Amino acid sequence: MPHVNTAAMSFLLARRSHPARTLGLPVPNREELGVLLTAAARAPDHGKLEPWRFMVLARPALERLAGLAAARGADLGIEPERIAKGVAQYAEAGLAVAVIAVPRPDDRIPAIEQTLSAGAVCLGLLNAALAAGWGAAWLTGWPVYDAVFRAEGLGLGPAERVAGLVHIGTATAAPQDRPRPDLARIVTWVEA
Repeated sequence: MPHVNTAAMSFLLARRSHPARTLGLPVPNREELGVLLTAAARAPDHGKLEPWRFMVLARPALERLAGLAAARGADLGIEPERIAKGVAQYAEAGLAVAVIAVPRPDDRIPAIEQTLSAGAVCLGLLNAALAAGWGAAWLTGWPVYDAVFRAEGLGLGPAERVAGLVHIGTATAAPQDRPRPDLARIVTWVEA
């Protein structure tokens, strides 16, 4: 019989992201964030390629990115409400960690496995932040899908993508739970 880590299972069964707009100051300092990043970097990584990296976005960088998002939204002809939502994600944030998917050429490890590893890093960082008592949210948003925003704002190369922006801060409101998937609808048991 396996040993159950009851505290970890309780956490995972009750975990809940916080809307980014409800995250305030203070935010983790470098030492505290280092622990969270260390936990996140323990994600599954077939082939030990590290097909991801972290970019910590502090307040001045977030302000700059908010301005770039506003300009890019206008250049792209995006509707004002959608621009405002993309801008707010940066303008209202105290700290965000961009998890950058960095595909590595490898004949043994398919690109999809590398992408999924980057997603696992995002979830690992989100869960580490929540387990450490911070509020956190994993987002993307239209700006990170714009090649110009990625290149000019984040300095990413053509093959690099943002797997997620993990916003971390002090929770100012308790998130309401939401309906969870009905396992009877989404699980198929294959026994033969």
